[in-house]
Amino acid sequence: MKANEVKELTTADLQDRLVAEIARLEQLRLQHAISPLDNPLQIRESRRLVARIKTELRKRELTK
Repeated sequence: MKANEVKELTTADLQDRLVAEIARLEQLRLQHAISPLDNPLQIRESRRLVARIKTELRKRELTK
């Protein structure tokens, strides 16, 4: 999900997506600790998506 796609979502959708993405990130980290992932870059992508979502939520909070 790109930054422009994140900006198009509503605040409620962003919050739901954030919870889901954090859970996915934790699951990926757990799987990677047990046995190496086929594509460990998934962890980086997930972490960056969490940051994009948090940034957009904070930006919306400050503009109110």
